[in-house]
Amino acid sequence: MSTNDDDGRPLVDGRFRLVSRLGSGGMGTVWRARDIALDRDVALKEVRPPDPAVEEANPGLTAQLRERAVREARALARLTHPHVVTVHHIVEPADGSAPWIVMELVEGSSVADRLAAGPLSVPEAIVLGRQVLGALRAAHASGIQHRDVKPANVLLRAEGGAVLTDFGIAVFDEATSRLTASGDLIGSAEFIAPERVRGEEGNPASDLWSLGMLLYVATEGHHPLRRATSLATVVAVLDDPIPPPVRSGALGPVLLRLLVRDPALRPDGAELDRLLAAAEAAAAVPADAVPAGFGPPTPPPYGSVPPPYPHPHPAHQVPGPPTVAAGRTPDRRRRIATVAGALVVSAGLLALALQQLLPLGGDGGTPDAKGTTTAPRTPGGGTGGTTGDTTGAPSSAAPSKAAAPDSLLTPAGIRTAVAAFAEATGTPTVKAIYVYDDYAIAEIPTKEGARTYDRYQYRDGEVSRQGIGGTISSSQPDQQPFDPTRMPWDDLPALAKRADRELKVEEPFNRYMIVNRWSFNENRPTLLVYRTNDYSATGYLAVDQSGKVVHKLVAD
Repeated sequence: MSTNDDDGRPLVDGRFRLVSRLGSGGMGTVWRARDIALDRDVALKEVRPPDPAVEEANPGLTAQLRERAVREARALARLTHPHVVTVHHIVEPADGSAPWIVMELVEGSSVADRLAAGPLSVPEAIVLGRQVLGALRAAHASGIQHRDVKPANVLLRAEGGAVLTDFGIAVFDEATSRLTASGDLIGSAEFIAPERVRGEEGNPASDLWSLGMLLYVATEGHHPLRRATSLATVVAVLDDPIPPPVRSGALGPVLLRLLVRDPALRPDGAELDRLLAAAEAAAAVPADAVPAGFGPPTPPPYGSVPPPYPHPHPAHQVPGPPTVAAGRTPDRRRRIATVAGALVVSAGLLALALQQLLPLGGDGGTPDAKGTTTAPRTPGGGTGGTTGDTTGAPSSAAPSKAAAPDSLLTPAGIRTAVAAFAEATGTPTVKAIYVYDDYAIAEIPTKEGARTYDRYQYRDGEVSRQGIGGTISSSQPDQQPFDPTRMPWDDLPALAKRADRELKVEEPFNRYMIVNRWSFNENRPTLLVYRTNDYSATGYLAVDQSGKVVHKLVAD
């Protein structure tokens, strides 16, 4: 760094005058700088080492991280994409001090800044997701992994459009390199893919997990795995169940496909783009309804469809008049969300859009009024094959019907849903069940003893197939199916009162349950009674099959 500027201020490489600091993280500080040679403003990043304690514990780590940052900056400099930040220049001081990366200055705010004002609409989030995905696919094609996709690293141009920045910074090559002396994680624990937390280098699928979590946060308004400390969050990322999205509308099924812990089961970039395109068509609204900053979504070619999952909080309902089926009274437990264009959607085009969004393997399913696909299996049968199998005999069986209980969060309600799942699928065991007030999602083996599972929804007394789930690993005890009838359903009223009293979640907008094998309960079937609110406060009671509370997470 030299000081030959007329104003006496320091220059980087004799050319770049530091103006103001824009931000800093575990591996660098970004400055607004003036390129006096070209008379323009740029963003200047100093690639500095992480916590000194990390370097002390891992000699040579700083040099390794710098080398990688410079290598990837050079690769990015050759990459031209409208949603990737442009790298102009790299400064490598002769004295061996920290290198500097010169990038375009994006005038605007970050997605993190935007989310501080509230969740995104579903169309906004889908447009954002496709733009960031485009940037990631371009980078992956050049052999570059981002490793730190998060809201703060996605910038929004003032004139519209998202830009992915900060490539190659959150690198974790050794397990010991992740933690500082104080136990903090380098990077953003809640957006890191589970395999990277485990010490694996990861692959493009790891960046797609991070994108999926970003979109979940963007639409749901809270992070499902954020805990009180970074270490607790890391544990949650590795093992805690992810509640199915309830606000994400047409994006919800895409998130369910993406946020699976086995990277081999996630859609690749091309498939994810197709899923997002179908979701965009399904959720599209007039362009003037989408706030500036993301660019307009694709105009709706044939209207829009209702979201597959209802949202229990009135402040976040999808706009549009309700549609009430003949003979059905419009109460809060049987509401059917819709948007204005839904009344004029042709059945054929609607089926096409939903088949793109939820590829169900050619099993003859047809969409219903809630955007789900009804395809119950013959008892004892299956969809056939392994995960990804798109063959199977068409099914003409009618969906399983049962009297709809007032609430599934009651002993009678959950028992009704469990019985309906078993009757519709012919399989008495489940891998997991996610239970809300007026619907439930179950992950059910394709047949008894199978190593594959599908997802089913119970709602309004009806069971409908939601799509392919994944593979049940024989080596993972927490994935093994179990009998849900043996859970302590009679204790639900007392557990609900205890959760309201002890979890310290003020004004919870969402009450739900997750039932699965929980590693912190020795992989036994465990009932998790959750409370969350609009301020991301989350608490739960973990209950074993005898009704005993074996763990409690208090919001504060």
